[in-house]
Amino acid sequence: MEFNNGSYRSGPYGAGPFGTGGTQPPPPNTPKKPVNVNINLPKFKKLLPLAIVILLAVVCAFTCWYTVDDKQQAVVTTFGKVTDITEAGMHFKLPFGIQNVEKVDVNVYQKLELGYRSDDSSTGYKLVTDESKMITGDYNIVNIEFFIEYKISDPVKYLYASYAPEDILRNLVQSQVRNVVGSTNVDAVLTDGKEQIQRQVKEFITEILADYDIGLMLVDVKIQDSEPPTNDVIEAFKSVETAKQQAETVINQARAYQNSKLPSAQAEADKLIQNAEYLKQSRINEATKQVAMFEAMYQEYINDPEITRARMYYETISQVLPGVKLYINTDENGVNTLLPLDSLVK
Repeated sequence: MEFNNGSYRSGPYGAGPFGTGGTQPPPPNTPKKPVNVNINLPKFKKLLPLAIVILLAVVCAFTCWYTVDDKQQAVVTTFGKVTDITEAGMHFKLPFGIQNVEKVDVNVYQKLELGYRSDDSSTGYKLVTDESKMITGDYNIVNIEFFIEYKISDPVKYLYASYAPEDILRNLVQSQVRNVVGSTNVDAVLTDGKEQIQRQVKEFITEILADYDIGLMLVDVKIQDSEPPTNDVIEAFKSVETAKQQAETVINQARAYQNSKLPSAQAEADKLIQNAEYLKQSRINEATKQVAMFEAMYQEYINDPEITRARMYYETISQVLPGVKLYINTDENGVNTLLPLDSLVK
């Protein structure tokens, strides 16, 4: 607003104190005039059924079809009762809640972690000591973590045979793991008994799952880690492992020495055995020969005792006094005199 020679200039609101023309603004708190909307009721009544039909058609078009992924199966219920199980692809169902569809991942290996949980931390997991801490068969405490792999074998039983099948499986795994670990000594749990523990746990869980029949199938059981609960015990077990490795090293060295010496010792033993066998056979042959000679001589003795006796006597003298010249005087009573002829001549 500006003054100009004692008069007001025209303002934005027209004439008056603020201007010389235009329309004045409405006074404040002035009620608005009602707007009259004319609705053609007969035409509306004609279009209403068509709109309802179109709406129902749209609803049917969006609710009568469903698709199933290749890793899934779909359980179809009609008025709450299971009527079909469909595989991967596009399928038709009745709308308006007459038929409902529940999709289940049956061709997917799912995991269950016991004693730890995977996360996005620096280590990639966090420990759950309430699940991992267990007592062994020789009353020692260990922390042992299990990784369980399972899959859904029956989608209908998975959905309707139990309220929470995964919780049932977790509780079952915990009970059987503690059962097996509680009957195993601590050395086996921490060292060379892990495969046997895994096998026993899997057998027990598989057998009980078959009795429960909740649509789950156990695939694999793995021990992720097992360790004592304190650092002192960990160091003690490390020392035990070091001693075992050293003992195995010494045993392997002894076996290598044995393998290097055993062939030569075996060869020497074979040589001695063969020599003994040779001597044995020689003695047997010599004895057989002597027996044969004695029997032949005895037979000759029976035929002519006197001649045989004399011959045996002369042969014995020849053996006892080889190379000596003797004079033998005999009579009817046998040998009477022996004279050394060489000594008489000399």
